[in-house]
Amino acid sequence: MRISKGYSCRAETGFTYLGVLILVAVLGITTTTALTLGALIERRMAEEELLYVGEQYRAALESYSRATPAGSSRYPMTLQDLLRDPRYPDVRRHLRKIYLDPLTSKDDWILVQAPGGGIIGLHSASQRVPIKIANFPPPLQTFEGKESYSDWVFSYLGSMAPPSLVTPNRPGS
Repeated sequence: MRISKGYSCRAETGFTYLGVLILVAVLGITTTTALTLGALIERRMAEEELLYVGEQYRAALESYSRATPAGSSRYPMTLQDLLRDPRYPDVRRHLRKIYLDPLTSKDDWILVQAPGGGIIGLHSASQRVPIKIANFPPPLQTFEGKESYSDWVFSYLGSMAPPSLVTPNRPGS
């Protein structure tokens, strides 16, 4: 009897060990899936924030251009010109604050320069592939099918030459 009792205990111990191994594997897979999904959700939120912030910059560039007094530049020379328009003695704001790029969390926007000088647009420095590739609202439909976030250019051209004449430029260069 003693032999069978010892054998039975060892068999139960082996079964418990196998159960714990399966439990650890399931927990590992679940944790990995949750982290991957969490990162995807976070990136999607940053993408939505990029669309919002980019539209704020585009609207500010349009406001600056439309408020141009005779004989002045239609486009700001720096992004700070959107915070306080230097063309007027009183305070005129076209943008509430300088936003960080939601994808890089830095103020590393790549500025798009007008051929005659000034900023006509900007885009993210991120080279990551966008999650959203279709179904953009009408002003942003040109973003459809773009291969990286840096291809999403938020600009206001007004009655200027076509965008093929613009050249990207980093801030401060």
